Amino acid sequence: MPAHVIADDAEAVAVAAALAEEFRAGAAERDAERRLPRAELDRLSASGLLAVTVPADHGGADVSARTLAEVFRLLGTADGSLAQIPQSHFAYVNVIRRQGTPEQQKFFFAELLAGRRLGNAQSEAGTRHVQDIRTRLSPRPDGSYVLDGVKHYSTGALFADWIPVLARAEDDALHVAYVPRDAPGLTVADDWDGMGQRTTASGTVRLDGVRVPADRVLPHHLTFRGPQLHGAVAQLLHAAIDTGIAAGALAEAAEFVRTKSRPWFESEAATAAQDPLLIQHFGELDLRVRASAALLREAAGTVDTARARLTDDTAAEASIAVAAAKVQAARTAVDVAGALFEVAGTRSALNSLNLHRHWRDARTHTLHDPTRWKVQHIGRYVLGGTRPPRHGLL
Repeated sequence: MPAHVIADDAEAVAVAAALAEEFRAGAAERDAERRLPRAELDRLSASGLLAVTVPADHGGADVSARTLAEVFRLLGTADGSLAQIPQSHFAYVNVIRRQGTPEQQKFFFAELLAGRRLGNAQSEAGTRHVQDIRTRLSPRPDGSYVLDGVKHYSTGALFADWIPVLARAEDDALHVAYVPRDAPGLTVADDWDGMGQRTTASGTVRLDGVRVPADRVLPHHLTFRGPQLHGAVAQLLHAAIDTGIAAGALAEAAEFVRTKSRPWFESEAATAAQDPLLIQHFGELDLRVRASAALLREAAGTVDTARARLTDDTAAEASIAVAAAKVQAARTAVDVAGALFEVAGTRSALNSLNLHRHWRDARTHTLHDPTRWKVQHIGRYVLGGTRPPRHGLL
């Protein structure tokens, strides 16, 4: 059955809201049983949401960054694992948009509109740092390439139709090779054992002499030679996921207090929801969630402004705005998800309820890249006007 093609921004948000409600119902059970969300991802593909950034001249909705961030925030309120899976998908759609030839764009945009999913194979373990990529893309006499390497934290690869592989060519320049999931020599191990985001299947991809045609390789290193929004968009989606996790945790805490908690005897309140100290606490938590959502919208709007007129200055402003949103969202997600137990009381800690999945998801996801460096870049920008560096994590 072909995927639906979403027409515009309003439809994208409406579809995301409906899917979030659908996915929320089974999120706790999927996490507890580590049941991988294959059926849910098929629903996501069929809905057309995975193609909403396809350019209009290729038949897509080409939604704004603000809309895309809201899509991820909504999905994050329902399931912190499920929301994470398509994050790399959209990052590598952006690589196609920026670096793909007309022929490559025509092919891959048609794949996306048909509901195909992109995974990722970028991070490596045991290297000096996250940018130390050792997977090699070796040329063959016929113009094609061979891929060799091992990738970790490959979120979405297990469910993907295409796996974008970050690799270095002979000159050490970074490229992305788009490899079919069933390519000979490519294996995906479902060995992710993180305490949170348990159903992302962020396992290991092994590449052993994988043949890649020349027309499936894109020069990603060119992305960072001029003003770019690759990192800002990728980080915006991470911020949206954290903002969603916080909102989802707060909503579940409020429902628990309304329906299951007992009032503390000293409050003399008839119900826990009428305890003035709990009311105060919920008010404070909601302020933090609202602040995260507001910074997310502001950052997304700044990305949209920069996309309309991309210069070094507009790109820098977008990266800084997204960094601020990411720092706020990460702190809020961890704190609000942890505060759930304080406001909901002893029973909320029962393992059978699995309310701790919100904190586990937040704590795990916010380790993706350190917010301390984002604060550094914000400070340098404010004090000296220093533009942030051009890389995919800012």
